Amino acid sequence: MLKGIWTYRELIHPIAPEFQVALGEGNTPLVKARNIGNKIGLENLYFKLENLNPSGSYKDRFAALAVANCLQQGKKAILATSSGNTGAALAAYAAAAGLKCIICLVDGAPFGKVQQMGVYGAELLMIKDFGISDSCTIEVMETLRELATEHDSSLEISAYKFSPIGMQGVQTIAFEIAEELEDVDQVFVPAGGGGLYLSILRGFAKWKAHKQSGLNPTIHCVQPEGNDTIASLMNRSRKEPVALPTSTTKISGLQVSSLLDAEAIMEQTPFNDTDGILVSDEEVFYYQKLLAQEEGIYCEPAGAVALAGLMAAASLGKVDPKKPVVCLVTGHGFKDQQALNKIYTQQDCRYVDTVKQTKEELVKKIYK
Repeated sequence: MLKGIWTYRELIHPIAPEFQVALGEGNTPLVKARNIGNKIGLENLYFKLENLNPSGSYKDRFAALAVANCLQQGKKAILATSSGNTGAALAAYAAAAGLKCIICLVDGAPFGKVQQMGVYGAELLMIKDFGISDSCTIEVMETLRELATEHDSSLEISAYKFSPIGMQGVQTIAFEIAEELEDVDQVFVPAGGGGLYLSILRGFAKWKAHKQSGLNPTIHCVQPEGNDTIASLMNRSRKEPVALPTSTTKISGLQVSSLLDAEAIMEQTPFNDTDGILVSDEEVFYYQKLLAQEEGIYCEPAGAVALAGLMAAASLGKVDPKKPVVCLVTGHGFKDQQALNKIYTQQDCRYVDTVKQTKEELVKKIYK
């Protein structure tokens, strides 16, 4: 029997067993912090390690359901857009399902992510200004919608606006947290176009209704300052969503200037306790390094955004030091080699010529 997201098949879009696809997605660890929590006075800080999904991000949950639905509908190809993680996930699951996968890439997507898609066998096309300029992004997505209809393909973009069925797979993150941590008080979620954030909102609301549970954690939307399309709505400093002419953040995966799921988020918020936090790119890179060196968690920059948001909220006294708090770690460190060069380069590795010199260097490192 398949596990992972299919454990919650009664809470997601129905897929016949013969079309269900699994590569080991879901059931990701919820790990209690060993060091960071103690240093900031939080007794129950947890990290949800979505970076340990098969292709290295939470998008595998999306891809598993999206590809299964594609099979169930009798489609032969998937047409998609991606800055990296969505494409890698769809390419992997399409390969397993024997489907053709064609991906239009965000301009400047990290080569490590592009390479991963190519290894899985996807056909790739990078488009100038796509994912950076709002007008270009809208034009590309509408064009893809038309092509998918004309050629009987399945258009899969990780946003409810385009792929409402596939995105239900992401709601299983909330189900797993709720099942394992019944008294969770706050959850910090990184956001670009808002699909992940909306999934967590809907996931907890669905769990509460289905299980008749009183669980209602505060769901924090954490965005880079250079892509504030949703966070200011959630903290009530802005009343209406506003698309950005250009996203200026350097955090790959969160450079979404368009209002993909913003309206749906506004419709959902009456059913959840919400908040919004903005963080700088510099803070994100700092906490990416801290997660690795304090907790042994190897993530890409976007995977550290939730922790950056938690730190900001804690500094404002918004976090109860005794209640359980969860940060989502959304993607693996191998996804973005360029960002890792900010932390450690080849020059940082000391080269020695002799055994004697080796001993001297080791003594220095041990006793420095």
